[in-house]
Amino acid sequence: MKIAGYNKSDTATGNESQTIMSDLIPPPIRVGAVSYLNSKPLIEDLEDLADNAELMLDYPSLLADDLAAGRIDVGLVPSIEVIRNPDYEIISNACVATQGPVLSVKMYSRVPLGQIKRLALDMGSRTSATLVRIMLAEQYGVFPEVEPLPIEQTIEATTADAILLIGDRAIHTPETQFVATWDLGEEWLRWTGLPFVFAMWAVRRDQETGTLETALCQARDKGVMLLDEIARREAPKLGIDVAVAESYLKNNLSFYLGPAECCGLRLFQELAIKTGLAPEGVPLVFRNFISAG
Repeated sequence: MKIAGYNKSDTATGNESQTIMSDLIPPPIRVGAVSYLNSKPLIEDLEDLADNAELMLDYPSLLADDLAAGRIDVGLVPSIEVIRNPDYEIISNACVATQGPVLSVKMYSRVPLGQIKRLALDMGSRTSATLVRIMLAEQYGVFPEVEPLPIEQTIEATTADAILLIGDRAIHTPETQFVATWDLGEEWLRWTGLPFVFAMWAVRRDQETGTLETALCQARDKGVMLLDEIARREAPKLGIDVAVAESYLKNNLSFYLGPAECCGLRLFQELAIKTGLAPEGVPLVFRNFISAG
């Protein structure tokens, strides 16, 4: 029997045989996903559904760095990264979006919104960090100095006028009293009338992904069918009530990149360019599926 020109009758050593066989097996496709609750429906049984995929979890900003550096091949990255990088393509209509209050992206302000001079930004965030700066600039003419809030630090660790929190820790209501609180999904919808897309599956344009695009949609579809189960499984890990987790997944999030979401994404891109937070001339490229937006 011949395998890629190698005959079993040849006098090759065991090591040589293993080397030849390993050359025939393609390396795994490294898939990076967000470690927050909001991504769990998108990765339900993904490694079983995808051929040759290796899944790793991290914070959104770190996934963006990993994709840019080639440490992962496909990433559920902040939408701002796709808007900023001309080498990325969107490879699935699975996404993390909201059509109203999102619960897990909030800005807390110690002063009236028009008086914010210093803004602490959750270091896990890039899309939300851009969005809050756009909204402050457009609605209040405010361009605050920004500083990082490390992921391991609490609100009390900073004296900034306002603090942006994202992800699982934003779901918990802080004990500190604030002058104003923004749920960014709710404020975006009130302001624009459109959904907002926080994260999407992206890939570098030269990266082959085989049937992964199909698997990403299959995992999303399965996850959406199992939201109750995911909430029961994940809520204890986060220290939140199962009912809160269920409501969050069902009522605060959307996992489909449809026409309205694409319109919201394009408006976000226009405003990011206007505010100087994204470059001009970066097209939104959809691989193997057609955006209706």
